[in-house]
Amino acid sequence: MFEVLFAFIIKYNLIFTFFFIGFITLISQLASKYLFNNRIESSVIVLITGLVLSYLSGLYIGGTKGLADVAVLSGVSILGSGMFRDLAIVASAYGIKFEEVKKGGVIAIISILLGIVIPFIFGVIIAVLCGYTNPVDITTVATGAVTFITVSITGPAIGATSDLIALGMAGGILKAILVLILTPYLAKYIGLNNPQSAIIYGAVMGVNSGVIPGLAATDPKLVPYGAIGATLYTSFGVFLCPSVFFLAVNYIFG
Repeated sequence: MFEVLFAFIIKYNLIFTFFFIGFITLISQLASKYLFNNRIESSVIVLITGLVLSYLSGLYIGGTKGLADVAVLSGVSILGSGMFRDLAIVASAYGIKFEEVKKGGVIAIISILLGIVIPFIFGVIIAVLCGYTNPVDITTVATGAVTFITVSITGPAIGATSDLIALGMAGGILKAILVLILTPYLAKYIGLNNPQSAIIYGAVMGVNSGVIPGLAATDPKLVPYGAIGATLYTSFGVFLCPSVFFLAVNYIFG
């Protein structure tokens, strides 16, 4: 009987993955409410649980795809793919009121530029302090402070090695995790309670992977606005990092 059930789950692994993720989400919500008295958001618990399970999967199974290496959970590779992520972002856009988007205006553009330039400069300082002197290496590491997506494009474009690209992406992923965890707690202190502030917040932070779930834990209605700011941020970052920023770093350190 168990063999039949196991074979059925493997065959329809994506359906089982939906059930599994839903179960983890439910347990996280209950833990947030009854164990932590809502002091820790359920989305944070879900994230930590996912990271721990992925680590344990890699540790004991020896794979490289996290939970997707577990046969019955191989559907995670599809559910967690960029396709579903982008579908969710596009779907959320249907809740946008473009009158609110227009109010972002010049401030949103300035926020995007500052949100890219300041982390990049910080990344350059960190790279130099770590002993990197080559403009390609410095730019690749610094781009990680922008977003991990920009690293995956900037690195190959300027001829960076795979280990440096991985290092830069690790920095970008760390940034996304921090944004996700801290957003619900910072929201009330920075006035993150309306569409305009959500656009600016997304434009400053820039990581869709952190901004979107962070806003979802804060107020789901703000998600599409934050996604717009973060998506524009990523687009500017992909354009500026391998061109203007790399030329600037090459001029200074070349």
